Amino acid sequence: MDLSTIIGLISGIVLVLWGIMSAGELGWFWDFTSILIVIGGTIAATFIAFPLKKVLSTMKVVKKAFSNNTYETGMIINKIVSLANVARREGLLALEEAVEEIEDNFLQKGVMLIVDGTDPELVKNILETEIAFLEERHNEGKSIFDTMGTLAPAFGMIGTLIGLVAMLRQLDDPDTIGPSMGVALITTLYGSLLANLICIPIAKKLKLKSKEEILLKEIMIEGLLSIQAGENPRIIEEKLKAFLPPSIRKSLNNGEDMEAVADE
Repeated sequence: MDLSTIIGLISGIVLVLWGIMSAGELGWFWDFTSILIVIGGTIAATFIAFPLKKVLSTMKVVKKAFSNNTYETGMIINKIVSLANVARREGLLALEEAVEEIEDNFLQKGVMLIVDGTDPELVKNILETEIAFLEERHNEGKSIFDTMGTLAPAFGMIGTLIGLVAMLRQLDDPDTIGPSMGVALITTLYGSLLANLICIPIAKKLKLKSKEEILLKEIMIEGLLSIQAGENPRIIEEKLKAFLPPSIRKSLNNGEDMEAVADE
């Protein structure tokens, strides 16, 4: 599980509830009709904006925001360097035996293209095309939550307008004005919470995870092309580390030093 997502969501809910309870009774801020207007309206408008299949697959997209499928860049770089060593000692055809040990489908596909003797430019084009469609699929999932984040406050305002209309029709009874105004404003609260605590943050998290995955695949492409070109494994390692921030490079170097000490 992605702890930052879980911690942020839980702490946000707790703090909002705390603020509500410190301002009055929790029951004052509960209105089922307002929930129906905001959530129901947002979902309905989302179905209008996107194909049915895309909306129904939203749950799979949400899992990515809560899952902690950390892309171990260091492990991938080490794996590519290991493949480079095999190719340097035994030739590119020897990589076919190492394919079964590769868990990542993208890297596995790239190695098979190299083993089959595919032209380097064609290898690059095939893998970059796959990245382009991967990014497009990720953007579709993100755009659904961006749209919901835009729609939720709007339906909150619609609910508020409905409440105000109902209130104005009862102006002859002053005792109902206060409660009616409270219910009208609750809908705006629900819309703002749905947008700013759930939809927009999830869209941001999906965008971040997409960038991480795409960066990793770009590292794989560079490594595979370097292997195919017969470059020195050490040079390949340094080239791939150039994709990473200095702090991560340092941690990778420390990991190598620890491994060297352990081997001694």
